[in-house]
Amino acid sequence: MNILKELKISAVLTLVLLVICCGIYPVFIFGAGQLFFPEKANGSLVYDSDGKPIASTLLAQAFTADRYFNPRPSAAGSNGYDPTSSGGSNLGSTSQSLHDAVKQRVADYRKANNLPDSQPVPADAVEASGSGLDPHISIKNALLQMPRVAKARGLNNDALKKLVDQYTDGRDFGLLGEPGVNIIKLNLALDGKYK
Repeated sequence: MNILKELKISAVLTLVLLVICCGIYPVFIFGAGQLFFPEKANGSLVYDSDGKPIASTLLAQAFTADRYFNPRPSAAGSNGYDPTSSGGSNLGSTSQSLHDAVKQRVADYRKANNLPDSQPVPADAVEASGSGLDPHISIKNALLQMPRVAKARGLNNDALKKLVDQYTDGRDFGLLGEPGVNIIKLNLALDGKYK
């Protein structure tokens, strides 16, 4: 008899927690997100003029043309920047493959941005983020790419610097991390303003 009573209590408690944890709580959180943070709750999507989603300000994309700021390298998926395959390469500091890849990226970065061999290259320009999808680059990285983008678009550096400053996100909570330039927002603003 005592076991049946315990089973009944366990079953009722399981059902109550199921309704709370799998029903009420998710609906409450979903509603709060839609009410207070609708853009973020829906993926921070960016839409084209036809209302079609073209990007998320939270996920990097492969911008490779000279007229765009280039993102960090990506190891997410076979071609990179695949949001369904988020993750790093898992190559460590002793990996010859990683060493060779970074060395090649440094050479490619210097060549693309017309930099001398003695010019230090920011780490975020040649090393992937942990997720492979970080849409931010360092301010130093953006400033080194700025002359290439300005030349390709026929802009002066001052106008481009104002846009870089406009799309630079500060430290989280004013304390954590470093300021970074969101290249999704920046590149889309460049296309909207200077076609």
